[in-house]
Amino acid sequence: MPPAVRASDRPGPFFWPSDTDALVFAVLRSLAMAGGVVALLLVPLRPEHQGHLAPLVAGFATYTAASLAVLLWRPERAWAIGLATLAADLGFVFLLVWFTGGSESHFYLLFYPLVSLNAYYFGPGLGILGAAVASGLLGAANAVGPSAPWTHVGARAALLGLLGLALGHVAARERAARAEAERLARAVEAATTRLVQAEQLATVGRLSAKMAHEVRNPLGVITLNLDMLGDLVGQCPGPAMGEAHELLRGIREEVRGLAALTDEYLVAARLRRPRREKDSLNDLVAELVVFLRPLADRHGITLGSELGEALPPVAFDRSLLRQALHNLVANALEAAPRGGRVRVQTDADAEAVVVRVTDDGPGVAAEVAARLGEPFVTTKTRGTGLGLSIARQILHEHGGDVTWRNPPGGGAEFALRLPLGGSTDG
Repeated sequence: MPPAVRASDRPGPFFWPSDTDALVFAVLRSLAMAGGVVALLLVPLRPEHQGHLAPLVAGFATYTAASLAVLLWRPERAWAIGLATLAADLGFVFLLVWFTGGSESHFYLLFYPLVSLNAYYFGPGLGILGAAVASGLLGAANAVGPSAPWTHVGARAALLGLLGLALGHVAARERAARAEAERLARAVEAATTRLVQAEQLATVGRLSAKMAHEVRNPLGVITLNLDMLGDLVGQCPGPAMGEAHELLRGIREEVRGLAALTDEYLVAARLRRPRREKDSLNDLVAELVVFLRPLADRHGITLGSELGEALPPVAFDRSLLRQALHNLVANALEAAPRGGRVRVQTDADAEAVVVRVTDDGPGVAAEVAARLGEPFVTTKTRGTGLGLSIARQILHEHGGDVTWRNPPGGGAEFALRLPLGGSTDG
C-alpha cells in the first residue's frame, strides 16, 4: 500500500489522494449518493418493491458512516478505503436496482454519478474499471429480473464507459497541469533565490573593493608596528612586561581575525573562473592539513587525514579548490571543541572523488539547516557566512557540489564532490 501523497505527484492512470482530499471526497461522495437516492425516491415505487427500500437505505447509511469513521481513524489507508467504498456503492446500487424492478427500476441512474465521481477523483484507470463493473451489474440485473431489450442495456453501458473515460482523461490532464504548475513555481522560487544570492554577492563585491583600499593597507601597517612593539617589549625587563606581552598577543589575534574577515570578502568579490588541470587531490589535502595543523594545535584540536588509495587524478583548479577546502576545514576547526578532532578523508565512487571534512562539534543547528550555504547565513558571532557559500560556488564551477549531514554519532560532516572525467582548460 503506497503512502498517501498529493494526487498531482502520481502520474499515470491511477491517482493516490492526500489525507485531506480523501476525507473531502468521501463526504462529497456520501452526499451525492444520499441526494441521488432521495431524488429518485420522489418517483413512486410499486407496492411490492417498497418493502425492500428501508433496509437497503439503512445499510447504505451504516456502511457510509463506517467508511468515514475508518478514514478518520486510518487516513494513511485512504486508497484502500476508497476502493472498498466504491465496491460497496456499486453493490448497493445493484441491490436497489434488483429489488425495485430490475431493468425497469430508475435507480440504475445512480451508477452515473458514482462512476463519474470516482473517474474524476481516482483517474481514468478506475473510471473505466468502475464503468465496466457497473455495466456488468446492469446486465446481471437485466438477466435475473424483468428484462429490457439488451440494446438498452448496451446503450447504458456505453454511456457509463464514455463517462469513465472522458472524466478520467480530464482528471489526468488537470492533475498533469497542476503538477507542471507546481514544478514551475518551485523553479521560479529557486531562480529567485539564486538571483537574491547573486545580488548579495554583487553587493559584497562593491563593498569589498572599498574595504580593500580603506582597511587592508592600515592592517598591514598595524601588524608591522605590533611586531616592532613586540621587539621593544621583549628588550625591556620587568614583571610588567609579561602583561604587555599578553596585551600584544590579544591585539595580534584581533588583527588576524579582522584580516581574515577582509580576505573573505575579497575572495568573494574576486572569485574567478576555474582553470582546470589534471592534479592529485590527495596531494592537495595532505599539503593543506600540514599547513593548518599549527592552527589546530593552538586551539587544542587534533587535525588528521585519511587519504584514499589509488585515488584517480581529476581536473580542477588547484588554487580555487584549495580555497574551498580551506574554508571547510577552518569551519570545522571553529566548530570542534578544545580537545576535539577534525578528520579530512578522501575516497572515490563511480561518479566522483569525494573529500569529507568531519568534526565532533555540536553539528548544524536546525534553524539554519535550510539556508546553510547562503551568503551571510552563519551561527558564528564574527562570521560572514561567506566561507561555505564560496566553497559551494567554486564546486559548482567545477560541476560538483558541497553536501552536509549530521552523523548519528554527533558533529557535522561536509562532503566536497568533484566529478570524474572533467576536462582541462587550455
